[in-house]
Amino acid sequence: MKQFIIFAIVSTMTTFCMAQEKKLFTLDDLLPGGKTFYQHSYPERKYYEWWGDELVQLDIDEVKRTDGTVLFRLDDINAILTAAGKREARYLLTVSFPNGSDPVLLFENTGSKEFQLIDWNAKAIVATIPYTLDAENTDFCSASRCLAYTVEHNLKVSKPDGTTVAVSKDGSLDLVYGESVHRNEFGINKGTFWSPSGKLLAFYRMDQSMVATYPQVDISARSAALVPDKYPMAGETSHKVTVGIFDIETARTVYLDAGDPTDRYFTNIAWSPDSRFIYMIELNRDQNHAELVRYDATTGKRDKVLFEETNDKYVEPMNPIQFLPWDSNKFIYQTRKDGYLHLYLYDTTGRQLSQLTTGEFEVIDVVGFNTKKKQIIYTSNECHPLQSNVYAVDMKGKRTLLDNGLGWHTAKLSKSGVKWFDTWSSPEVCQRMEVAEVGAKQRSLLLDAAEPWDAYQVPEMKVGTIKAADGQTDLYYRLVLPTDFDPNKKYPAVVYVYGGPHAHNIDATRHWGVRGWDIWMAQKGYVMFCLDNRGSEHRGLAFEQATFRQLGVEEMKDQLKGVEFLKSLPYVDADRLGIHGWSFGGFMTTSLMTTYPDVFKVGVAGGPVIDWKYYEVMYGERYMDTPQTNPEGYKNTSLLNKAQNLKGKLLVIYGGNDDTCVPQHTLSFMRACIDANTYPDLFTYPGDGHNMMGTDRIHLHNKITQYFEDYLK
Repeated sequence: MKQFIIFAIVSTMTTFCMAQEKKLFTLDDLLPGGKTFYQHSYPERKYYEWWGDELVQLDIDEVKRTDGTVLFRLDDINAILTAAGKREARYLLTVSFPNGSDPVLLFENTGSKEFQLIDWNAKAIVATIPYTLDAENTDFCSASRCLAYTVEHNLKVSKPDGTTVAVSKDGSLDLVYGESVHRNEFGINKGTFWSPSGKLLAFYRMDQSMVATYPQVDISARSAALVPDKYPMAGETSHKVTVGIFDIETARTVYLDAGDPTDRYFTNIAWSPDSRFIYMIELNRDQNHAELVRYDATTGKRDKVLFEETNDKYVEPMNPIQFLPWDSNKFIYQTRKDGYLHLYLYDTTGRQLSQLTTGEFEVIDVVGFNTKKKQIIYTSNECHPLQSNVYAVDMKGKRTLLDNGLGWHTAKLSKSGVKWFDTWSSPEVCQRMEVAEVGAKQRSLLLDAAEPWDAYQVPEMKVGTIKAADGQTDLYYRLVLPTDFDPNKKYPAVVYVYGGPHAHNIDATRHWGVRGWDIWMAQKGYVMFCLDNRGSEHRGLAFEQATFRQLGVEEMKDQLKGVEFLKSLPYVDADRLGIHGWSFGGFMTTSLMTTYPDVFKVGVAGGPVIDWKYYEVMYGERYMDTPQTNPEGYKNTSLLNKAQNLKGKLLVIYGGNDDTCVPQHTLSFMRACIDANTYPDLFTYPGDGHNMMGTDRIHLHNKITQYFEDYLK
């Protein structure tokens, strides 16, 4: 489907009389953390897991086939656990099947502090793998039935015979083992990597003793106590990472001979199918030169540089290589080297064999492999930039659309990849779950969830495009009109903004991905507007890199094009414009309020970056280079230099223990405003991090709403 129709979701409120039969939302209905959110806003869902190539449904008290046949019940499993003297399970929603189609389930028994493999046919516990009460970063290996985990920055491995081995003993805040490194950049979200054989464990070791300590404070103590965090800021000394390989049988560790780790990033670790080699993508600190390097897993010696990738701005590897299940000498590599994120086929000599996907679209995720048909299953936005659809591509580059070409799909493959489970939504579809054979037209419907908002007065939403500030690029916007909208009235309008990389706000999911707070504000009589500017995700490298070395500059120009569009609408009061955003959006909010002070009357900035020199090394230097090499860029984007420009009402909110945008950002801005004789407002959530969770989230949005009610309406 090459064309995508931009249309409005028309409110079900067709007459005033009908509207009276519909309910109004509460904030608790609309936001996670609200008391009624899961009852009134969260669509019905069912939980499924692949048992080999058969899909089974997980429920609280039973696991059954899709035809309703019960495999086992909670009582059955608890009888096995009780007979073995173990703590009983409370539900079966989290079990998995690591042995394919064998009648064995994996269960994390948090009560007994064990992972347990249970054979429900034999009515016996096959293996028990213990861990300690304070264990973190657990990583189970089905091949060896061993469990890796960390305790106070040390790495341990528990075996199915009940023994535990300490991989490290000198872990501390300065020396961290088995945890995510490089502050979760480059797609890194874990610190341990089991070999296919299960006999070897690769792990990160991060020395951050040389990194400056940021003085976070715990105010819950009788006398407030320091809870320091290691935070390498842009242009400052960063940590040093090495990669170890622990042998389960010999309990010995070798480290990869990668050379001096100073100012280098070790990313995207992958194993060869035979467990002989480790592959790692290595970057320089400038992040403009990457190498795919192979190491001998036995000796740790550097074996070969397979290929290099360079870019005059930055290279950002986010995915490890993936070997073809049917050919251990070939792998796929994901890169934007042609301008869009695509799949490339390589062999183990480092020779590029082909580019498997090509076009002005991005591969979003590699789901897995169909071994029978020798296909790669992936999602992309080839149908339309706002969509995610499931495709198969063969080794000749022939692409086949597997879903219906609508909406936003996520896929989960069976063990061999011959079947797939599809969860999807669209602006017209709340949520559907279906299962099918890969390539088959016939699909079995497992769930067609009812729209939980049908009982409510849902405002009208529109999605469309405007041109970016470059006059050429299409940008997508979402417009939410006030509940009980009257085109003859003039309404205040609020722009919600994020604008940074690795995120977007508008997509073809349920209700166009609208935020619950937008609905709440529309119900209170505001026009809500959101625009994905250049710099946001899934639109290609040139779209993202338009902001390089000047974060906020081009993004603000695009947002002002959105403001022009808003002002052109006859029902928008151009004198009552507000803006709100969090994190990068907090930066954008504050930047717009101080760079273009006559545009917005009111703003609320949450967890903002104020000066990029206070932000972390990996992210900050990728997009801005260092303060030493780009002093003008840092100066021009620093909001400390714009504090004197503030005219409108601005509320800045931050978490008292924010370890992402550290409090220094907000507090420095407050100091600059005091010195400049300008008057922003300040609110903090003591003890919270970068985001407010649970009931604090409800309090936060009540606070934000009240600020607009007080000063914009």
